Amino acid sequence: MEKEMNKERLGTEPLGRLMVSLAVPAVAAQLINVLYNIVDRIYIGHIRGYGDIALTGVGVTFPIIMLISAFSAFAGMGGAPLASIELGKKDIRKAEQILGNSAGMIVLFSIVLTIGFSIFKTPVLYAFGASEVTIGYAKSYIGIYLVGTIFVQIAVGLNTFISGQGESKVAMLSVVIGALLNICLDPVLIFVLDMGVKGAALATVVSQAVSAAWVIRFLTSTRSSMKLKTEHMRLKKEIVVRIAGLGVSPFIMQSTESMVGITLNSGLQNYGGDLYVGTMSIMTSIMQLILIPVQGISQGVQPIISYCYGAGDKDRVKGTFTRLLISGLLGTLILGGVAVLAPGVYAGIFTNNEDLIRLTCQVMPVYFLGITIFGLQSACQSTFLALGQAKVSLFIALLRKVILLIPLAVIFPKFMGVMGVYRAEPVADVISVVTTCVLFVLTMRKVLRDMDNDQKEAVN
Repeated sequence: MEKEMNKERLGTEPLGRLMVSLAVPAVAAQLINVLYNIVDRIYIGHIRGYGDIALTGVGVTFPIIMLISAFSAFAGMGGAPLASIELGKKDIRKAEQILGNSAGMIVLFSIVLTIGFSIFKTPVLYAFGASEVTIGYAKSYIGIYLVGTIFVQIAVGLNTFISGQGESKVAMLSVVIGALLNICLDPVLIFVLDMGVKGAALATVVSQAVSAAWVIRFLTSTRSSMKLKTEHMRLKKEIVVRIAGLGVSPFIMQSTESMVGITLNSGLQNYGGDLYVGTMSIMTSIMQLILIPVQGISQGVQPIISYCYGAGDKDRVKGTFTRLLISGLLGTLILGGVAVLAPGVYAGIFTNNEDLIRLTCQVMPVYFLGITIFGLQSACQSTFLALGQAKVSLFIALLRKVILLIPLAVIFPKFMGVMGVYRAEPVADVISVVTTCVLFVLTMRKVLRDMDNDQKEAVN
């Protein structure tokens, strides 16, 4: 009975109250989740004697970490909206099959990624912008982090199936438990036991393992509207194809962060040096702090759109999107505005090095200028995913990073020097946001017409 009431509230509870109840825990979960990497960097950056170099080295590992997360998003964010749509249609078995296949994909991805990056981590890190000075710290951190790949995949990927059924508080707790443990372990392992960057990586692995255990425990319990069953983990082509069709968009969104990291770090190393790479380590963390609340709202609200779309409730879909758009834009305007107008508020959190702080404050307003309006794209992108619009979502994901940012980050420095690397980001952001909004208007009209036609056919 409790499970039925929880599912039905997605289609019946007043939108404002429902969105807050789902979005607040999701935002909290996203913010706390990003602490895994940010807290590590804060502690590492303050290690006496070599904190600034170690911070740069750990920053070079970010593309690998993002690629691991991208594969979890491929399976999790590709499957969770589909499962939510099936819940809206009252087809529990189909939802459980999608959940099981997503879990099977996560296990497979984890094995391949752990082995592959463990073997080739040294050349990969050099390609990502490491130098002879920073490579040791980068290898120490990522070598231990890779051991916990399976835990990261489960904790991040399968947690979307918890929030996807309206259990946003439970999804938040799975992140809170691991993050708090990480925050407590970091100073002990880094400073008390004098493990340095190895201690930061070990704290993250242990914390993600605890989060993963929490997620599995819930999805196999009677509280879950859809249960994780081993019988459904055997991959089926038709289900995998559906998950892949929707999951490729968030995969590209996150994996291209890895490609962007390679391009930006390499450009900064070539045109500037280690200090410039250090600014990107800081600004990558700040970018997460700005975007994570907006993405958390989108993730929390997404199940409402998927469920109501599956149930054929057009007005509720439109009302949810409108509120999502407003909250997303306000979020990036406020948080991005701080980075543009008062960069020192963020920069001093991560390092005591005055030269690094000064340079970061100089380039941050340029780098974050376009992100102030990115809430528009985030809302549209999440709605495309919620409605199962895989092709449009894929194009948008490719547009900002692959089609625009990476080429611009290569071309601009040839004419503008090292500042061209930073200027590529706002140009790509603005063009991408404008294009996304135009595509959304055109696509949404068709989706709503199709919903009207489906309702008329059902009546007849």
